Amino acid sequence: MLKRVSENSWLDPSRIEGVLAESQSGDFGQVREVLAKATLLKGLEYKDVAVLASVTDPGLVEEMFATARRVKEAIYGHRIVFFAPLYISNICGNECSYCAFRKSNDELVRHALTQEQIAKETQVLINQGHKRLLLVAGESNPGGLQYILDAIATVYSVKNKNGEIRRANVNIAPQDVESFRAIKAAGIGTYQCFQETYDRDVYAKVHLRGKKADFDWRVSVMDRAMEAGIDDVGVGFLLGLADWRFEILSLMQHIAHLEGLFGVGCHTISIPRMEPAHGSVMASAPPSPVSDEDFKKIVAILRMAVPYTGIIMTTRESPEMRQATLALGVSQISGGSRTNPGGYASEEKFDASQFQLGDHRTLDECVRDIASIGYMPSFCTACYRLGRTGKDFMDLAKPGLIKKKCEPNSVGTFLEYLLDYAPPETQRIGEKVIREEMSHMGDKEADVSERIMRAIRKGKRDVFC
Repeated sequence: MLKRVSENSWLDPSRIEGVLAESQSGDFGQVREVLAKATLLKGLEYKDVAVLASVTDPGLVEEMFATARRVKEAIYGHRIVFFAPLYISNICGNECSYCAFRKSNDELVRHALTQEQIAKETQVLINQGHKRLLLVAGESNPGGLQYILDAIATVYSVKNKNGEIRRANVNIAPQDVESFRAIKAAGIGTYQCFQETYDRDVYAKVHLRGKKADFDWRVSVMDRAMEAGIDDVGVGFLLGLADWRFEILSLMQHIAHLEGLFGVGCHTISIPRMEPAHGSVMASAPPSPVSDEDFKKIVAILRMAVPYTGIIMTTRESPEMRQATLALGVSQISGGSRTNPGGYASEEKFDASQFQLGDHRTLDECVRDIASIGYMPSFCTACYRLGRTGKDFMDLAKPGLIKKKCEPNSVGTFLEYLLDYAPPETQRIGEKVIREEMSHMGDKEADVSERIMRAIRKGKRDVFC
């Protein structure tokens, strides 16, 4: 049994405030030392992140962006992984001031999908070309944990011609260890849960009632998930609630805590920015708004600080912002998203969404747009299915070896998408991107890619290394 940290002593606000106070000078030499350190691809220390978070000089900001682009290119190349959120319920017992799902919002149409409806939603997403889903649910599901477990099984059961969901990740409320063991046994990929804000005072002001009002239960959720054997976890915070510099340094403390206790930190980081939500005044006027320039800085800093961790950008942001952050560090994006239960298959129009979307493009439009500027769309799930998760993944990622697996697998899954789902124009652009990607590979990786593509063109699917 692992030692529990019930008091969450690893989170030290006073230390954060002290480090931030020391990092206000904007010393150009110090900043450039940190940027040089970032190019070594070993990550950054706590104080390094504080130095970068204090930068305001436009010239230094551009140097930060340039360094982040180098780090992103070195580790991820041009690969961008696609997924879709699948909201299965918006029934919630919490009272979160910024969220449309909060219990007191009587104007919201509440709905928990049946297993048949979940299968129909999954079918629609498969027919679009998705291979990876993120199941999302409010805290008060009518069927409790079993409802979630049944939903995971339903998603995996749906097949159509060459299509299937190969990996279901989940974003649900914190659980106890035994419940997490059941979730792991259901075959999930990553367990995702956001702290929203690491500032206790702000947290108490915006989480008024319900289980989520317990700050310590939520901030310790990854301890319980990882104790249960879930070694791929996704963390994040909601930008707009508190000072983003405080949040990013708290996140660094959280990552250090997980690495110290379990030997591996988070697999992904999400940085959603607060967007308008039906029935929420706060969502339209965040207490600590984050500008577009600071938002890009956050992406760049995280990419340099934790270079091998996936950074997720959702359709909360506009197409322009999503495109701008791809170069700065984003490695995973959603496409064609809906944030209301039944939003993919239903033709009904009613207020049931969690928040307002900034990007309304279809999956194919997202794929075509990023491919047209040289990025390689990927639907790869190979690491999950071969057990390359947690420490095993990081053991390959940190020395740069995982790239040798990612390159052929991304090409293969993108070719599947082009052959099975893409219209002619996307096929034309996609084939060009694949040729360009192949030209940058090493000989061995190119040979493996050619083998995978030959099998796919002959009709085989789900070929990976």
